[in-house]
Amino acid sequence: MNDSVLLLSLASAIVIGTPILLAGLGEMMTEHSGVMNLGVEGMMLGGGVVGFWMSTQYPSMPLAMAVGAGVGALFAGIHAYLAVTLRVNQIVSGLALVITGTGFAGFVGSSNDSALIYARPKSSLEPVFGEGMQELPLVGPLVFGHDWVVYMSWLLVAVAAFWLFRTRAGLALRAVGEDPATADTVGISVGVTRYVYTMIGGAGAGMGGTYLMVEIFATYQHGITAGLGWIAFALVTFAGWRPWRALVAAYVFGALRNLGFTLQILGASVPSDVLNALPFVLTIVALIIISARPAAARKYSAPSALSIPYSREIR
Repeated sequence: MNDSVLLLSLASAIVIGTPILLAGLGEMMTEHSGVMNLGVEGMMLGGGVVGFWMSTQYPSMPLAMAVGAGVGALFAGIHAYLAVTLRVNQIVSGLALVITGTGFAGFVGSSNDSALIYARPKSSLEPVFGEGMQELPLVGPLVFGHDWVVYMSWLLVAVAAFWLFRTRAGLALRAVGEDPATADTVGISVGVTRYVYTMIGGAGAGMGGTYLMVEIFATYQHGITAGLGWIAFALVTFAGWRPWRALVAAYVFGALRNLGFTLQILGASVPSDVLNALPFVLTIVALIIISARPAAARKYSAPSALSIPYSREIR
């Protein structure tokens, strides 16, 4: 593989990994509160299709991202109501959200007078830095060749890491995910915390879906996420519920998703089903490695109360 192909592949991995990172980081915050949301794929589709529609009406990517985040948060709010208030099985609720989000995206994408599959965004994002910075050897295309959403995702990783492990609010969040009864005893509202962070997770998925449709593909097609939501969900486990590890994992998964294109440039061919399965295989391998090391298993384990409903009356 020559240098130009390698740099192109790595830069593409960062771009493709960005929606995975946004959705996965949101799901990570949700799971730290003790709520498991399997509906990431549905929230990416639901939030993304509305964000994409907004981009076809107004030439403003920030507006499209904000709308996509809002719709994703609303979908997550449904899951929060079912999982936190009604205490239904979170796996069932999450899967229902996938179906709902997929159906909603299909309805919105085909019910307009001019179907979204024929529409295009009114604007596209440009790299933040100038050509001089982008042409720097090695680091140019990898570090300085991206739009503002990529850099925003890096900032969100730093904020999430600081928030989780350096603030009282982050400590309260982790307490709710580890031992909600004790957190409730010391005055932390378990229900409010879980609602807020579940909806934050939905906002991340909505932004990820919007960026995927508006900037990466610049089009809408039914099922356009093609499993990226499930990869984002797997990313949380692969990263051991740590934001900085999620950044690396997202780009690894992005590289795997882009591997087919890279191999095509090199004249090789691998069945698409094999490539699509690689992120999940890699997650399983990582879990096996972590489980074989007790110290790592304790450090990178899931929150103790993950997917367990909480009620003050039956604690």
